[in-house]
This record gives sequence, C-alpha cells and structure tokens, in this order.
Amino acid sequence: MGNQIPVHQNRLAKETSPYLLQHKNNPVDWYPWGEEALTHAKTLDRPILLSIGYSACHWCHVMERESFENNEIASLMNKKFVNIKVDREERPDIDSIYMNYVQMTTGSGGWPLTVFLTPTGVPFFGGTYFPPTDHFGRPGFPRVLESAATAFKERRIELEKTSPEIVKQLEKSSSLEVSGGHLAAEILEKAVSQMSRSFDPKYGGFGGAPKFPQAMSLGFLIRNHCRTGNPDILPMVELTLGEMARGGIFDQVGGGFHRYSVDERWFAPHFEKMLYDNALLVCIYLEIYQVTGSTFWHEIVIRTLDFLLREMMGKEGGFYSALDADSEGKEGRFYVWLEEEIKQVLGSSAAEFCDYYSVSMKGNFEGTNILYARTDLQSMAKQLGLSEEEFEKTLTAKRKELFVVREKRIRPGLDDKVLTAWNGLTLTAFARAGFVLGSDIYLESAIKNAEFLEREMIKEGQIHRTWKNGTARLNGYLEDYAASIEGFLSLFEASGEIRWLRLAIELMDRTIELFWDDDNNSFFFTSHDHEQLVVRQKEYMDNATPSGNSTCCLNLQRLGWLLERSDYLELAKRQLEGMSHALGRHPLAFGNWLQALDFHFGPVTEVTVVGYESWNDPLFELLRNRFFPAKVFVPVSSLEPSEELMRMVPFSMGKQALNGMTTVYICRDSVCSSPLTNCTELENYLNSIE
Repeated sequence: MGNQIPVHQNRLAKETSPYLLQHKNNPVDWYPWGEEALTHAKTLDRPILLSIGYSACHWCHVMERESFENNEIASLMNKKFVNIKVDREERPDIDSIYMNYVQMTTGSGGWPLTVFLTPTGVPFFGGTYFPPTDHFGRPGFPRVLESAATAFKERRIELEKTSPEIVKQLEKSSSLEVSGGHLAAEILEKAVSQMSRSFDPKYGGFGGAPKFPQAMSLGFLIRNHCRTGNPDILPMVELTLGEMARGGIFDQVGGGFHRYSVDERWFAPHFEKMLYDNALLVCIYLEIYQVTGSTFWHEIVIRTLDFLLREMMGKEGGFYSALDADSEGKEGRFYVWLEEEIKQVLGSSAAEFCDYYSVSMKGNFEGTNILYARTDLQSMAKQLGLSEEEFEKTLTAKRKELFVVREKRIRPGLDDKVLTAWNGLTLTAFARAGFVLGSDIYLESAIKNAEFLEREMIKEGQIHRTWKNGTARLNGYLEDYAASIEGFLSLFEASGEIRWLRLAIELMDRTIELFWDDDNNSFFFTSHDHEQLVVRQKEYMDNATPSGNSTCCLNLQRLGWLLERSDYLELAKRQLEGMSHALGRHPLAFGNWLQALDFHFGPVTEVTVVGYESWNDPLFELLRNRFFPAKVFVPVSSLEPSEELMRMVPFSMGKQALNGMTTVYICRDSVCSSPLTNCTELENYLNSIE
C-alpha cells in the first residue's frame, strides 16, 4: 500500500473550509476550485479529477484514509490529473451540476462524489466512492484513474464531440417543464392522497429504509389538516414525529436530531448532526405543539434548541454547520452505551431507565446500545405506578447524569464554518420558538444571530455564502437570500422590531434583481454576476433543505400580504403556476412548494396586536397557542403603530390600544373583527374562524 505518512501541506492549507482543511496533509496535489486550478488544467491540457464531499461525511473519510493518504495512489493522481477538492456545502452550485451528471450516467449518486472533467469543465466519467482495490463489485480507484486518463488521451475527439450534448443534458436536468398551469385546490388534495399511499402506518414517515425526516412534507400535512379538518391527516404527522422523538434518530441524552435513520423504525441513525435538520424539525414540532397542545412536543423543541445553543452557536452569533458522525475512528462511538456504563452511572435506579430505552447487556447495536424508547411514556409510567410527570422528571434527571459522563468522551468533529442559508433556517426556528413558547432566551438568541448575519454576511447589499474566523467568502446563492429573508421576516413577526422587516424587504428586492428569470417565471440558483460554470442551474425540488425557489415564493406571499404589494403576489403566483403540474405528481419532492400553494389559497389571516406590555399578556398567550396555516402578524408594543410601520404595513393603520389595553385586530377574507380586548372575545372569535 505504500508509505502513508504525509510529507507536505498542499494548497488546501490556505482554505477556511473544515472539509478542505481535513485534506491539507494529503500527498495529493489538491487545488481548491478556482481560476488557478482551471487555468492550470487548460495550460497542461490535462483532465481534472474533481472530488466533492463534506466534513461530516463518513465515506468521504474512508476514501481519504484508503486512497488520498496513500502515496502510490496520490502519485498516480498527481501525474495524470489536475486534482480539485470541493466542499459541497460551500459550493452547492458546483456539486449540483456534477451530481446531476453522475446520477444521469450511473442512476445513483452520493458523497464522496468523484468526477473526471475535460480542461473546460465538461464531465466525461464519474461515480461516488471507489475502494483502493477492486472490492464489492466496485473497481479499485487506481484502475479507475488509469481508465479515465486513457479515455481522455485516446478518445479525445469523441469526448469533444459529445461535450455539447452533455452540457445540453445538464441544462435540461436542472430545468423543469414549467407550464402556465391552472392553480386549483385539487392539487393539494391529490398531494395528500399520494403521500398517504407512501406513508408507513406502523412507524410513520414515508417509504422504507433509509428514512429521512421530511419536515416540509409534514408541515404541508399539518396545514392541510387545518384547512380541511380531514381526521386522517393529523395522526400521520403525530405518529411520525412521535416515533422520531422516541427513536435513536433523536439524541436522547444530549438533544437534537441525527441526519436520518438507516432502518424503517427510526432506531439506528446515521450519526451526523446537521444544523438544517434541527432547524426545520424545531419548526414542525412547534406547529404540532400549537395544534395539539401536547407538552411532549414542547419538550422536544426545548431539548433541540438547547442542543443548538450549547454545541452549535459561536460566540459571535453564527451557528456552525455540522457535527461529524465519527469519533475515535468509529461512527456513533460518542452516542452509544454499554449497559454496564449506564449501571455504573445510575446505580440501583438504572433498571427502569434501561428498560424504557431498550438497553441490554448484549446490546441492540453492534454490541452496544442506542437509547431508543420502545414504548410511549404514558404506558411505561402506568406500568411503574407513576404519573407521566413523575416518570418524565425521573428520566430527565437520569439523562442529565449520563450527559455529564458523556461529555468526558472524545467528541465528534465539529464543522465550524457558518453557512448563511442554514443560519437563516435556524433564525426562523429560534424566532418562532421565542414567539410560540414566550421565551426571551430564544428570542434574544434569534436577535443575536440576525445581528451576526446583518453584520458579517451582508456586504453592500449582497449576501455572502460562508464565514469562518472573521472572514465572509463566496457569493451568496438563491437559498442564502431566501432563507435569510424568511428569518428576518419571522424575527419581525416575533419581536415587532421594524428594522428586520426593512431588511427583509431590501433583500427581497435584491433577490429579484440578481436571480429572477422573467422568461421562465422562476429564480436562478446563482446570481447574474456569479462565476460562469459549464451550465447555470435552477433548483426546484425541496430536498434536505427547502429550495430557494419555494422559499422565495413563500417570502413573496408573506411580504405581499404584509405590505399590500401586488407585484410580489403576482411573482409568487407566476412561480406556482409554473409548478402546478409537478406538485400533484411528486408531492414528497415539493413539500415546501405545497406549503406555498396552501398559502396562496388561504384564507390569509392578518393579525395586529397593539399595546401589549409583555409576552405574558393573556391575549398574546391565546394567539401564541393557535396555529394559522397562512397568516401575517404585526406585534406593536406601543399604544399605536409608528408612522413608518403604518406606511409599510397598510393594514396596521389606525389600529390603537383601546383605553390603553392590549387590543387585537384580526382581518380575514377582507372582513375584519371589531377590536378585541379580552380573552373571551378573542377566543370566541378565533373559534368562529377555525
């Protein structure tokens, strides 16, 4: 295998991405993506080996250990190729193009992504993980390298002839057959029907293993339940969220969700923790809490947010990207337990804890134990002769004891770069949690994060993608703008501070200027002044995170209603019309779009609260505990709105606190309530419009 001791640092040592820095000591002559590498490939007339991954990717680490740290393989790479390493989280534009190519040509994709390009950036061969020798039906990486180099040398004319067709196919793969479709509520019902058919009635979620949380689709189902009153929808959401919260995908000791479950019952997770998953899931658990009032959902929200504050938020106010799945060279080592370890910590009280969390001497996962609640809290408490509250209090105390011990273990690696889009999602989560739970701590955290984004990530009206060690880099993508706007708008609705609304409007106008494609009624993924790649893509599907297009559609609707901006509403409608055929056919790929379509059909509820002194005001409590599928909210702590607010938000005009009391005004379907100043009046009115 050759000597594997690194002898030098390559060009990646000057980068800020934790993923790129992980490869700085490889004997591979890595370049970061940029003009230097691309020019070098053209000058040498040498093919490019493009390797794409991310810091929390388990198989990326494996391929590095097996191949990129191997001197013989590295020598072959250096001799035959210009080698470029990309962090997919920093450069989703590059990742998307070449992932599409690999999926088109092989039928599957994933990371690590390995693609061979001509010096002009056109791909001609690709795959994912390659072992160092022929193994498990996969060709060894050295054989792949030799084959790719030979193909480039001996079939050059053929490759150049097919390049235009490959580019054409890449352009097609990132486009959608947009239609001037008719927007009908039947699309929503068709989507519910399709989701129901793929729903797992035993464990929740959609399809089989591996299972992903699908927060956006669950959010759509909650909205559809509220719209239609369909009694079959809410149990689907509750079953899924309950099984996830009791499962191994949720970190029962430290809080927060892992990326996905490798099995159908949410038991064994892929142990990486991503910022975006936790932000999106906080929002859906908040919504189910508002709809049902169950304290169980409240508890999951708090444990997840507290994890984010404790482990993912930097002192400057930005949230870090991810925690690795691996520690001590083994996936999940930080999170699993031996029964003996738990008994040593909890002593005589360990038995009921182990019983509840499915812990045994032989283990339930590779000889160790993942904490997994195999029954619900109520049943176990009854079995023990305790109330739910007593049993939950006992479990909480024991989890804290285990947490103290676990903190002494070697921790998984932290990807401490700050990504604007994922921070925008997290800002939304904290702002909404601050509002719904009446928590000053969560609202203050949201404000701290918003001030970080405004201070560090927005320069001269343009957003940057990534930040680390005091430096913001790279042009922002559509999702960076869209998620930030959503976050600032959510913070305005939670705090009433007009500066956040002002910033959301400025960025919305900037987004239209930089990304809008008027010919096709949608937004490009990259801005008009972005680096020119082999194709310019658009992103439509809601994948692990909501697409920038669907988030923009919701932002345009919310701002359109708040500001009475018909131009915003018209752009959103044009987007939805273009998507209308796709939404009913493939609903699980368009969960956030379906939420936008639900908002379009309304009815939109306009709520203004004037003259409240604190969040503990009883009228505010009533509003916090209600979930409105489509609403815009204006909180005014003074006795009347400011002149600036009345200019910006016309429906706030003339709203006053009657006799100095907290006063609620609600408008829906162009019909407004009388001013509401006591809880009975407000509750009766809310019940009348449900």
